[in-house]
Amino acid sequence: MYVASTRAAEGPPPPGAPRVSRVPTTVYLLGTVSLLTDISAEMVTAFLPVYVIFSLQMSYLQLGLLDGIYTGATAVLRLVGGYYADRVHRHKAVAVVGYGLSAVTKLVFPAVGASTFGLGGVLAVDRAGKGLRTAPRDAMISLVTTPDKLGAAFGVHRTMDTIGALIGPLATFAVLTWLTTSPGPIFAISFCFGLIGLIVLVAFVRQPPPQRVKGAVSLRALGGLLRLRGVRRTTIAAALLGLATISDAFVFVVLQQAAGVSPTWLALMPVGTALTFLLAATPLGRFADRVGRWRVFFAGHVLLLAVYLLLLGPFSGLPLVLLTVALHGLFYAATDGVLMAHGATLVPEHLRAGGLSIVQTGQALARFASSVGFGLLLQSLAFTPSVWIAIGTMLAALACTYLLIRPEVAR
Repeated sequence: MYVASTRAAEGPPPPGAPRVSRVPTTVYLLGTVSLLTDISAEMVTAFLPVYVIFSLQMSYLQLGLLDGIYTGATAVLRLVGGYYADRVHRHKAVAVVGYGLSAVTKLVFPAVGASTFGLGGVLAVDRAGKGLRTAPRDAMISLVTTPDKLGAAFGVHRTMDTIGALIGPLATFAVLTWLTTSPGPIFAISFCFGLIGLIVLVAFVRQPPPQRVKGAVSLRALGGLLRLRGVRRTTIAAALLGLATISDAFVFVVLQQAAGVSPTWLALMPVGTALTFLLAATPLGRFADRVGRWRVFFAGHVLLLAVYLLLLGPFSGLPLVLLTVALHGLFYAATDGVLMAHGATLVPEHLRAGGLSIVQTGQALARFASSVGFGLLLQSLAFTPSVWIAIGTMLAALACTYLLIRPEVAR
């Protein structure tokens, strides 16, 4: 994919010419789109636990179902978006539809009120937009970046994305603290940021010429990627670890209880995670390029295991909150973009979006099951036994993943 720059105006390089070994301008433009969109999304994400549990008085099981929808509704449409973008060579157009869907839903949230069904439906449409856009966007990043810079490129993109994740909860906290606890202004401001991000994508990012992406694109070819050992094992391993991953909403809810801080802090906890992510994503991406992307991804889940242990409350108060959210941010910095950088090396260019969507779908479905399952645990058990079960699940997932991934796919 190309942007309105001098390099873009010169057209694609001739066949066989080496690409410039740097993070391309396209990555920064897509990072800007993601930054603005993440402000929009994270305003809602930060508000959701407060809105559902304290404003609407819903149960932990209902929160788990809604959060599961928020996480897992992207699953199937990741495959659709990835396949269609590869098929028609229109990665940008598919991404525009996805970003547009997510922006529009912010205007619908206030209308559904306390209806679990209504909230679930709006969240599903919102996440459907994310599902459509994610694989085409990540494919565009990988297609304009040299293989040795993939970790750095995804790190830069995720860093910019996380600036939005940092600003979004702060905006929600500011509105709740200084303006009103009514949800209307939060959703309206969220929509405005999403709309600006969409405008940046449409106005400044160009679709790559079709000749840059060659090869047959079909459902059979996409399904055939799972016959590749690296793709198959990576997808299974990502799903296993996703199944053991407690969703952010529940991490923060349990942390608030373990630390004994005010529920108002729920809106600020994502800020701590985002700040650590912001500082660490690019350095860890570059580090992963050197030592092996899968190794860094695996180590990130070891950090998540440490987060779960801290949720048992060895100490409390603000120190527990600060340490936990810092480790939580490091987990994301070591896993989010790094997994896509690893996956991009396993699939050919003409199936890049579809191939990445396979890995993303396995992970998203597993995280959907995890959100619903942990909500059921909290509905039936106390916090402590629920967290112990999560710890046991993560240990088992780490052991299985270690045995599954062979040295030849560990880069």
